[in-house]
Amino acid sequence: MSGSSTNAPTGIGKLGLPGACQLLSRQGWEGELSSPEELLARILERVPQPVWVVDHPGCIMFANPAACSALGYGDPAELLGKPGHDTVHYKRPDGTPYPEAECPMLRPRQTGETVHSDDEWFVRRDGSMFPIAWWSAPIDMPGGRGAVFAFTDITERLASEKAIRERDAAEIRAAESQEAQRRILDSAIAARRQLARDLHDGAQQRLVTLVLELRLARDQIPCPSEDLALLDASIEHASAALDELRELAAGVHPSILTKRGLPAAINALARRSPLPVSVWAATRERLPEGVEANVYFLIAEALTNAVKHARATRVEVSMNCDGRALMLEIRDDGIGGASMETAGTGLKGMADRASGLGGRLTIVSPERGGTLVRAAIPLDAAPP
Repeated sequence: MSGSSTNAPTGIGKLGLPGACQLLSRQGWEGELSSPEELLARILERVPQPVWVVDHPGCIMFANPAACSALGYGDPAELLGKPGHDTVHYKRPDGTPYPEAECPMLRPRQTGETVHSDDEWFVRRDGSMFPIAWWSAPIDMPGGRGAVFAFTDITERLASEKAIRERDAAEIRAAESQEAQRRILDSAIAARRQLARDLHDGAQQRLVTLVLELRLARDQIPCPSEDLALLDASIEHASAALDELRELAAGVHPSILTKRGLPAAINALARRSPLPVSVWAATRERLPEGVEANVYFLIAEALTNAVKHARATRVEVSMNCDGRALMLEIRDDGIGGASMETAGTGLKGMADRASGLGGRLTIVSPERGGTLVRAAIPLDAAPP
């Protein structure tokens, strides 16, 4: 551990105590104190900065009250004459000895330079240690060059810096977690979209072809025939399978969402709901694909909850976008009592979708009835 060197400033470090007193005398002194020496002593006594002076051998010849208090001493006389290093700087924070020859604070006695560091620890009278920022400057004395020290206890500063680092690390972890959650949502949406496309281009097209071929075969059979009833039943089953597959594909990822956007997809979802659903959308503009898909499935889950659990008779959905965020509300007139504390996978999944997009979902659901789900989705942080 070494200190940094600076040019000695004009003052005690350069002039020495006698020189400082001569400077005060030349500048003129009038007052209650009888001499510049008394003024200097009064200044050092009153200054809140811990200060002490060691002579050329390194023994403490002066310590102000602030230094005594910081080190756990009640009277400067308890420090005077003691070797400075062996009294307050004799060990490292890990308890190992700190040789005087390695102490950078004493360097000004030999080199005449002023040094400073924020990476040292002092030892109190009771043996406890505390971190310091310190300054050491040379001072000319009758017995040779000594050094004047000033230091500051930086315990609170280091604690504050640690708290800031921990806060920053927590924010980084939270951002990384949200980014990972967003990637998972994006991957799920991409998989849904691909599955819906595969169903449309594969099984759905095969069923369409099958229905058409069955109808052509039916038209070629002369009436009346027993085969007609069998073909009619086959056409009916194939058409039902086609309708179910279309419903399945729409549930996986509705094509209307991709082609016409969120408001149109929500209106189509409302028309398929067994409950009356009113939709109010203040925006018709297209939103980022990830936002549209996840908000669609969030609303779909809310409608499912209203049907299965809330015993509601109607649902209202409203969306408003101001260009910076999408504000969403889903309100039902059901029995209420829903909360995140007792939430099932449906509500938790809705909350995960909102947080994955950088937003927040809240639920207001009093026991007297009705549930309101609110979500705010920031668009500036949304994926494209």
